[in-house]
Amino acid sequence: MSINHLIIRNLKKNLKNYYLYVFALIFSVALYFAFVTLQYDPSMNETKGTVKGAASIRAATVLLIGIVSIFLLYANNIFIKRRSKEVGLFQLIGMTKGKIFRILTLENLFLYFGSLIVGILLGFSVSKLIIMILLKITGIEGIASLQFSLKALIQTIIVFGAIYLLIMLMNYLFIKRQTILSLFRVTSKTEGKVKKLSIFEIFIGIVGIALIIMGYYVSSKLFGGDFTTMIELLLAMLFILGSVIIGTYLFYKGSVSFIFNLIRKKKDGYLNINEVLSLSTIMFRMRSNALLLTIITTVSALAIGLLSLSFISYYSAEKSAENNVPAHFTLTDNEDSEQFKKALDENHMKYTEKKINVLQIEANIKEIADFNLNGMNFDPNVMQIPVVSDNEIEGLDLSSNETLFTGYNDLLQKFMTLKDSGEISLLGKSENISQKYLGLNKDFIIPYYFTGGGLPVAIVDESIFERLKKDLNPEIQMESNIYIGIDLNDDENLEKANKLFQEFTFTGRNDSQLEMSTNQKINMGLIMFIVGFLGLTFLITSGCILYFKQMDESEDEKPNYTILRKLGFTRGDLLKGIQAKQFFNFGIPLVIGLLHSYFAVQSGWFLFGSEVWTPMIIVMVLYTALYSIFGVLSVLYSKKVIKDAL
Repeated sequence: MSINHLIIRNLKKNLKNYYLYVFALIFSVALYFAFVTLQYDPSMNETKGTVKGAASIRAATVLLIGIVSIFLLYANNIFIKRRSKEVGLFQLIGMTKGKIFRILTLENLFLYFGSLIVGILLGFSVSKLIIMILLKITGIEGIASLQFSLKALIQTIIVFGAIYLLIMLMNYLFIKRQTILSLFRVTSKTEGKVKKLSIFEIFIGIVGIALIIMGYYVSSKLFGGDFTTMIELLLAMLFILGSVIIGTYLFYKGSVSFIFNLIRKKKDGYLNINEVLSLSTIMFRMRSNALLLTIITTVSALAIGLLSLSFISYYSAEKSAENNVPAHFTLTDNEDSEQFKKALDENHMKYTEKKINVLQIEANIKEIADFNLNGMNFDPNVMQIPVVSDNEIEGLDLSSNETLFTGYNDLLQKFMTLKDSGEISLLGKSENISQKYLGLNKDFIIPYYFTGGGLPVAIVDESIFERLKKDLNPEIQMESNIYIGIDLNDDENLEKANKLFQEFTFTGRNDSQLEMSTNQKINMGLIMFIVGFLGLTFLITSGCILYFKQMDESEDEKPNYTILRKLGFTRGDLLKGIQAKQFFNFGIPLVIGLLHSYFAVQSGWFLFGSEVWTPMIIVMVLYTALYSIFGVLSVLYSKKVIKDAL
């Protein structure tokens, strides 16, 4: 038999084992080529035109290379071990190690670069779709065209060519180091031997669970006032990161075995066939894969968390714009307002106008404010806040000794909590006015540049407003003390009006609600796209790695299935146990990853937007659905192994 004939036979024989590896390789190449194509596509100039946009795409490209490289090297390591007996047989019949290496190199060459070509073609065909998705997410108007990038092709070939050389180096070192006897023993070495659970393993199991719970607890208190300096906040974050990661490793190393051992002891050692095939094997397999599972869980949590946070910001863009710019268009100069209104009239756009006079005063709010972080630039004894009259707020009538606060964002509320009632003092230049504090409303009534980006607005009686107006401190007043808000009666004219608004050169401060929302969607849409792209790549690669591990374990346990079948157990009996096993194998890392991401998001979501539950649940459900596909594939493969066992 010639070498070429042997290579062809080996490819046909091993293709059934390589099919998911080939799929993942094609998928990785397609994603990478399509992503790199974005850098050179003319329609992407507006998206990546900023330094941040271009840097984000380049950084994502580097991370993508890292994810794909680790996956391909790990997958190759599994498959070369699966073929160790075959390599040993080649040596027994007289082949040299160099000749065996050449055979494996040629096999991988056909398989790898064949997948590379298919992946590039697939990436090229979907590149237009990916660009269209990005343009849709960011809201940028552009035409996505199908253009083949030679630069992207060269970059893809160089990257995956380098990965191929690394794979060949691993294969060479593996063949060189192994003896004929050791090659026949590689697949017989189980990753975890069934043995009695030691006191040390029980101890680290309990410590692992405790560390995770401690990390969750500290994260829930992160911005609650328990950490009052920036140093304490930083140390708390480092503690959370360290305790959760170390706790996750110890959880897989000891906690899983400890919990399942308690279940087994509760049954006095009498386990049915389902429990033998699920609990018993997971107890000893999972701790040997502790490092791998820790990495997969941590990166999964990172991907879910970052995608949730970016989606929260994107999802909250319109609400954030409404809070910062309470009317469709806001101005601070009467002449600017007249010019814009004239343009609206000429284009037959009906509108309503609202004017509010805004004063800047200092106030003593010490009795109603609790500061949760030292070092803030706020002095509760003399804090600058904007003040408006109740006459300019529809449906509100206050007495001369009452003050109502309104418009306070969630972020500042975490650092400076306001009570429901109390006494405050409004400080004029020459007199102080004591007021009864009535509480805090959520409504935002003036733009962010009057409030310093998040401070509440004080609403007072008209008589108090006039007294403050006559006793102002000129040093803290803004250039303009009037807010002019213009709302269109018909939202269908909003985009046209926004274009008119952008054409003017105004002398005072001005903002467009639509423009602010659009800019936030562009910035966060790009980040969400990149994070989602990397998260999808990691999900596919990590899912494949777990699938390969389960495939490897199923092959190792095939003799056990044969014995059980001979003892009279049916395929259905064995399959129920396998289903429970795969549920735990894929479910435990998924659940732990979701819990990690949940507590991470809950500890700081308010830094990114105003909506949390809907974006976070959507991301988690999608990730779970895609991840579960690999669990189903593992069950189907195990079903095939059970069928072949007898």
